[in-house]
Amino acid sequence: MTKIEESRDCGNSPKNSFVQSVAIALETGEAMPEAFSDAVVWHGAGGEPLTPLEGIEAVQAHLDSLMAPVAMVIDHAISHGRTGAASGEVTLADGRTRRFAHVLEFTSAKANRVAVIKSYG
Repeated sequence: MTKIEESRDCGNSPKNSFVQSVAIALETGEAMPEAFSDAVVWHGAGGEPLTPLEGIEAVQAHLDSLMAPVAMVIDHAISHGRTGAASGEVTLADGRTRRFAHVLEFTSAKANRVAVIKSYG
């Protein structure tokens, strides 16, 4: 199980909390298919920025293949309108660390389903 240090940005913001939950899922592989639109597109998954994953089945298959990090620190999880972003650092089982950033585009301003993910790191 991944030890997670959450962002202080979430506070009373359900949208920021949702962004943080999506980032946790993207980094740990924890399934939460209800958070993604059926036609979700993920750019930069697995370090392949030119080959996006398209559709919930492809995203779920990629999440299922991930090795969960031993620790995760979420520095920021923010949202505004139809966009959100989260950044932080994961620690892998071999002790290496890796920075990440995920920019999310939602299906609507309600910010409860992700349409596009752009990942960096």
